[in-house]
Order: sequence, then structure tokens, then C-alpha cells
Amino acid sequence: MAVIRMNLLSKSLGHQTNITVILPTMTYDEMAAGKTVYRPGMRYQLLYLLHDSHGDETDYLHFTSIVRYADEAKLAVVMPAAANSDYADYLQGPQYFTWITEELPLVLKTLFPISTRREDTFIAGLSMGANGAMKIACTYPDRFAAALMMSGSARSGENIAEKARHRMAFSPAMPNIADFYGDLTRFAGSSFDAYAQAQRHIQKGTPLPRMFFTCGSEDKLALAGCRKAADFLTELGCDVFYEEVPNYKHEWDFWDLSLRKAIAGWLPLRRGPILPGEEEE
Repeated sequence: MAVIRMNLLSKSLGHQTNITVILPTMTYDEMAAGKTVYRPGMRYQLLYLLHDSHGDETDYLHFTSIVRYADEAKLAVVMPAAANSDYADYLQGPQYFTWITEELPLVLKTLFPISTRREDTFIAGLSMGANGAMKIACTYPDRFAAALMMSGSARSGENIAEKARHRMAFSPAMPNIADFYGDLTRFAGSSFDAYAQAQRHIQKGTPLPRMFFTCGSEDKLALAGCRKAADFLTELGCDVFYEEVPNYKHEWDFWDLSLRKAIAGWLPLRRGPILPGEEEE
């Protein structure tokens, strides 16, 4: 695998930012077998992988085996830096939601050999990143075949005020959620509300991606929210997978296990490149 760490200027953010990209390359087994690996014009399926609060785009490299899992599956992975943004646009300031949903896909399509088809594109995240993954998947269901939420779920009108209090109590240095969403009493039903977005799409007949929720049975921080999100989407008629894994808390051992299971079997991966002529734009 090639692990590429990039620093680039983002118009949406108004400053330089970092992304880490994993791309499949020749393996030792392929080299020994004399296989032809590199073909001009080939592309790869892509997973957007979103980090938690207090972290950055390198967390998964340091604390999981994502490089090995992606290598085995011939899967490209992009991990953008999003600070403590809640994967949202500041009312006045950097536009992180816009960066990840609009500008970054264009950057990736321009610079890297990735497929842009819905069936080849996935999004995942843990905790705050799970909020981002669910929010993005419910806002743009036509872009993703599947979304994986690990130990987290999207903000809702019922819990947004509680989340704001929790963030400030946990770390006063974190931006206030109201910096992104404004008047929190008006959050429910707004364009920021992933639950409302999901309902709108279902009512219009637009299918949502397959939704995967996984949480440790001892994770007091995220368990209730994961159950609520899975139940809500299931009642809407969405294709939902939900699991609670015994004896795990909010921890990296669990997230590494979840990524391994998702890439090994949950996500609809082809486990090989898309060769020229196989993909119609």
C-alpha cells in the first residue's frame, strides 16, 4: 500500500489542511507471482474514514491496522483532518461539512485513481466521526453504497442540547455546537438534522445507503444513541445492520475490530481494481 500524507489549501476552510490517503499498490505475493498490477486508467473503490474529536487524520494509522485491511481488500481510503468541527460548517469560519462533501471529492477525483460511482463509495467514522458519517450519508444518499457508524450516531433535536453541554464540560477549549448550528432549539427538522434528512429522502423514494451500527456493550457514552439511530432508520424501512459487542467500551481495540469486520465482510467490496471499460461515468 501507498500511504500518502498531503497538505493542501482548501477554499472551504480558508487555510491549509491535511489529508491521509491509502492507495493499493503491488504486494509481495503479486510481485512473486509475476502479476501485472498497474494498468493505466484503473480505479479503486473508496472509503472516507472520519476521526473522532480531539484527534486528527492520522489516528487510524497509529491505532488500527487500516493499512493492512485496505491492502488486502484493494480499497482506497481517505482520512481528512476535521479538528473538533462536528463535521459541520461554522456559521462564521471554516466550512468543514462543505470541505468534505463538496471540495474534497473533487480533489480526490482529480488527483487519484478512484471510482466516483455510488456502488464504489463508502463512509465510516467513530464517535464524532460516526456523527459525521451518518449525517453525510443521510444528506447525500445518492453518493454512498454503505455507511459505518462505530460507537456513535448523528446529533438529533432531542440530544443536541445535551451534546453541547457535554462537550463544554469535557473540554472548554472545544468550539460550542451553537457555533455550527446556531439556535439549538431550531435544530430539529433543519438541514443539519440527519434524522429529518433521512425521512425526507425516504418520503421522496430515494433509498438510503445500507447503514451499519456497531457499539461496545459497555460503552455508556454512545450505546443509547446507536440504538436510537438504528431503530429510527429501521422503522423508516432502511437496510440497517446493528450489533452490540460484549465487553467493549469506547476504545481502539473495538474500533480496530470493527474496521476489520467491515472490510472483511460487511461492505460490498469487489476486492480488486476497476479496470478500464468496467466503469461507466
